[in-house]
Amino acid sequence: MKDVLERVLYVEDDPDIRAVGALALGLGGIKVKSCASGDEAVAAAATFGPQLILLDVMMPGMDGPATLEALRALDATAATPVVFMTAKVQPTQVAVYRQMGAVEVIPKPFDPMTLAAVIREIYVRAA
Repeated sequence: MKDVLERVLYVEDDPDIRAVGALALGLGGIKVKSCASGDEAVAAAATFGPQLILLDVMMPGMDGPATLEALRALDATAATPVVFMTAKVQPTQVAVYRQMGAVEVIPKPFDPMTLAAVIREIYVRAA
């Protein structure tokens, strides 16, 4: 794992939230591959080679936990740190997300001004 976070795979079904998140990360100097669904993320993961995956929990079709499971099955992302982003951040829910393998959970709504710094800090801690 590199010390500097350069590439994030960002999976969010809501187009407005996805646009704000991608812009916030991009302005923070991070190259972002935005995906609107779990299926799209799984298809893009191997060629993009993310260093960290930012993953919405509630999505139609393949939700966040199912997407995480599919990404873990790929050699390219089997060990990539995953951060869930969700409005459901009760301690019991956060504990379940961590048991699934998430290194951190970011509550929605998130602060676009600090998102890149928060993600970088999480990445360093996960290293």
